Amino acid sequence: MSFREIVGHRRLKRLLARAAYSGTLPPSLVFAGPEGVGKKQMAYALAQALNCLEPIEDAAGERDGCGWCTSCSRIARGLHPDVLFVRRPEDKSGILIAQTRELIRQVGYRPFEGRYRVAVIDDADDLGGDSQDALLKTLEEPPPRNVFVLVTARPNVLSTTVRSRCCMLRFAPLAAAEIAGALVKGHGFSDADARAAAALSGGSFARAMGAGATEQAQARAVAAAVLIEAARTADARARLAVSSALLKSVGRKGKDATKDTEKDREGKSAGADRESVAVRLRAMGSLLRDLAVLTTRAPETALVNLDLRADLEPLARHYDRDRLARAFSAVGRSLVALERHYASPKIVADWLVLQL
Repeated sequence: MSFREIVGHRRLKRLLARAAYSGTLPPSLVFAGPEGVGKKQMAYALAQALNCLEPIEDAAGERDGCGWCTSCSRIARGLHPDVLFVRRPEDKSGILIAQTRELIRQVGYRPFEGRYRVAVIDDADDLGGDSQDALLKTLEEPPPRNVFVLVTARPNVLSTTVRSRCCMLRFAPLAAAEIAGALVKGHGFSDADARAAAALSGGSFARAMGAGATEQAQARAVAAAVLIEAARTADARARLAVSSALLKSVGRKGKDATKDTEKDREGKSAGADRESVAVRLRAMGSLLRDLAVLTTRAPETALVNLDLRADLEPLARHYDRDRLARAFSAVGRSLVALERHYASPKIVADWLVLQL
């Protein structure tokens, strides 16, 4: 993946493209930021820019990989001998010291065929204390033509000494408009589904791609309906009747479902119900955020659910600052109860609608 194919992060792309062109790239980097915003893709784009056989260079002094030469193609497929990728084994709790030592051994040699060897450590916060200590000397004085990229969503887990030896680039959550545009252009989403997925993604392109687009759109519709009904009445019975809209579960599919025991099915069904409610609550949080934007008369560009503005404006009159604060708090506490304490979805939904 080249720089130009990555969604968002324009400033960071230009910074890395210029450093690749001018030969001023720091040899040890930390790509820090939320999950699913493109940090790993940026590391591979950097590897392409450094090793492309026919690089694209412009008058602004920026370099990008062409995307089609032998080198770029092998990097994209994970087959280039000079692009090393290290991550925690699936059956282990962290990156093994043996993996770290093997990486150090490999970078001790000159690149086999590329101009640079690029070592990407994914989820670098999985490095144990021994592994981080072993890397210190290599990060401080990397062998010539070697670049280290430590990718992490939790940079504070890395030791102070590791961080002090690296140049840290911070990745921000992606804008909803950027995510929606990429979903429509590159992944065949309809405009409505793309906007719904982007609004609930929390700035993560991976999350927007991971959940079903139809479910995302339905989650927004359900959340909006619950907020509207809560605005119309303070009657507890009427509100509790609306809470059932938050509880519609996602049916399980697939042949393997028939092989599960009854206990397994009950456990998986409860998990699916809990996740379905959580998706709707995240949608509600997104809508409440936009109501806060409308009540403060902030610019329209600050809205995440811009396509629902006509529906949100009348609703904003019912949610003053204090009520919004209470609603935000209630949604946040409900998500914690569902995701961390495995509370009953029905109890959570009933409690929430009484707080709105």
